[in-house]
Amino acid sequence: MVVIEPENREFVVSDGYRLHWQRWPARGETPAAWIVALHGIQSHAGWYEYSSRRLAEAGFEVCFLDRRGSGRNEIARGDVPHEDRLINDVVQFLADVRHRRNIESPASPVVLMSVSWGGKLAAVTTARRPELVDALALLYPGIRAQVRPGWWARFRLGLARRLGVVDRLVDIPLEDPALFTSSEEWQQFIREDRLTLRQLTVSFLLANHRLDQLAQDAPARVHCPVLMMLAGKDKIIDNPATRELFDEFVSPRKRLFEYPEADHTLEFEPDRDDFVDDLVGWLGDVVVAC
Repeated sequence: MVVIEPENREFVVSDGYRLHWQRWPARGETPAAWIVALHGIQSHAGWYEYSSRRLAEAGFEVCFLDRRGSGRNEIARGDVPHEDRLINDVVQFLADVRHRRNIESPASPVVLMSVSWGGKLAAVTTARRPELVDALALLYPGIRAQVRPGWWARFRLGLARRLGVVDRLVDIPLEDPALFTSSEEWQQFIREDRLTLRQLTVSFLLANHRLDQLAQDAPARVHCPVLMMLAGKDKIIDNPATRELFDEFVSPRKRLFEYPEADHTLEFEPDRDDFVDDLVGWLGDVVVAC
């Protein structure tokens, strides 16, 4: 059997920025579903090649988008002008994917899948533009996190906004790879990965703060099927608060999986096939329901 490999592509959004993304073509003639995937605050599409390949082998088209200023997007590294730009990037990419879906396999659902920080962006996008998303998958979503800015950091952000000092770069407070995984091999991967994002601008942090606020209200506006996956030993996500968030989704079709012995990044777990199998099974249910 031929091994599926990713195709590196670019997508130009409305302000002219060229977003890199990876296409994992579905095995078979017609994709069972089209998956638009969003990564975390520091990661990029290259962190998730195993699960992307597994999904493609199961018959799903995977379109893994690198966020502007992240991954293979070298221009304006770690920067974004405002939260609407982040949302609009995803909206425009989703619209393009749906257009291609309508031509190639119009009966196939479009699923917005996210990991970690990308969860807040996915939830807000789905709430704002529900016609673009047929199902939402939130893998250890960074909507309610343990790592939060204190009052002094919030004060400094507000002061920087008032003074217009928004292009300054600051370190991302997740420098310890052990926050992501207990695997020494994967910790070394994170340390050595030149595409891992290490810094963000004040402008990005301000946009992130606004996304945090918008994400708290998103569950009341999401009616499509929702999947959530949580890692039991997560040092980044506040799991009790995130379970409460899951209960707030008004969707009548919700599914929660928990992996008690797993660290934050399920992709780096020794038994990662467990979560991928569950993800494939949920996607199959979405396809049948649609």
